[in-house]
Amino acid sequence: MSDLTKRIKEIALCAKESFWKINGLSSGVKNRVLLRLAKVIEENIKEIISANTKDIENAKKKNLSGAMIDRLLLDEKRINNICESLHNITVLEDPVGKMVSMTKRPNGLDICKVRVPIGVISVIYESRPNVTIDSFALGFKAGNVIILRGGSESFNSNMILVECARKALLQEGIPQDVIQYIPFTEREAIVELLKLEGIIDLVIPRGGEGLIRTVVETSKIPVIKHYKGVCHIYIDSTADPSMAEKIVINAKVQRPGVCNAVEKVLFNVDFPETERIINALIEKNVEVRCDENLININPLCKRAKESDWTEEYLDLIITAKQVFSIDEAIEHINRFGSHHSDAIITKDYSNARKFLTEVDSASVYVNASTRFTDGGEFGLGAEIGISTDKLHCRGPMGLEDLTTTKYIIYGDGQIRI
Repeated sequence: MSDLTKRIKEIALCAKESFWKINGLSSGVKNRVLLRLAKVIEENIKEIISANTKDIENAKKKNLSGAMIDRLLLDEKRINNICESLHNITVLEDPVGKMVSMTKRPNGLDICKVRVPIGVISVIYESRPNVTIDSFALGFKAGNVIILRGGSESFNSNMILVECARKALLQEGIPQDVIQYIPFTEREAIVELLKLEGIIDLVIPRGGEGLIRTVVETSKIPVIKHYKGVCHIYIDSTADPSMAEKIVINAKVQRPGVCNAVEKVLFNVDFPETERIINALIEKNVEVRCDENLININPLCKRAKESDWTEEYLDLIITAKQVFSIDEAIEHINRFGSHHSDAIITKDYSNARKFLTEVDSASVYVNASTRFTDGGEFGLGAEIGISTDKLHCRGPMGLEDLTTTKYIIYGDGQIRI
């Protein structure tokens, strides 16, 4: 057994042991830890920014993309948002112990189904250091222990945030090992982590397509995928042009480097203001790649390639296509999208209902920006990611999604005959 293998197994076993120690913590204790963590982060904001600055400088030296650097950045505003998120999580209902159902059988048995923690959860992620705190806070509130393995590009930021979490746990008398960080940047560290079936209960990968494929193909542990966001907006023939422009611009431009930003826009052939929307995008410095029906709308449009229909740009780039019906739009989205977040802009109630019913995505919108697919915006306090799987959760993954269930049975001497 190599030193790397041995060390990672030791970390995981330590996490498993810690789970048994915190199993049964009250909501009050868990909330106190999260409030303490917010305070510790506020007290160390300069040190956090300093660590993050090192990561940003290294990222620029490595010529990482603008989208990657944006996701990596921790400024004072984003750190304050992290603290606000911690406060929001404390006011959410604790799912642990919540009764899902209760049945009284003819033989007198009372059979209850209740929510319980999953156990030890490993989150493997890239870039975003805020995931460090979101994963710990949500996982801990739901009674779990978290093993984190962030990307090398955010190493300094992640380490100081983990130190803040461990300090908060120590100050509240809770075992610090309920949050673990894999300090090895080698790819082999992920492979070794994914072998630990029976110690780690669930793996959640967050990052690029390459990372997620590696995890899914390698893991012996159940995986919930948080896949790329190839998000679409379909502009129906009845769409209000002003609303359509406002929503498309927001969904593409407000923060293009995130997974809920729109990447494709589909125009119904009878929508009268297609040129207006495309020109508005170009005025916002968006590169518009068009199909053969739209390529001549503006001389700055570029011709779309076949690969454009499935690509997540995470940049000021969008692909535009003209469709002849809502059925064609739905078929295109279900075929080329990533089942993340898709929207229709329309005044037609029947078309809205059809789109909501037939588009097979985690979040489907009528007359709103895809940028709202977010745990905080959905009232979940935060999210551990946005699942594009169907089992056991889908969409922004909050507290309840970090639990499983078990049956509790009350009897008074029944035996089976």
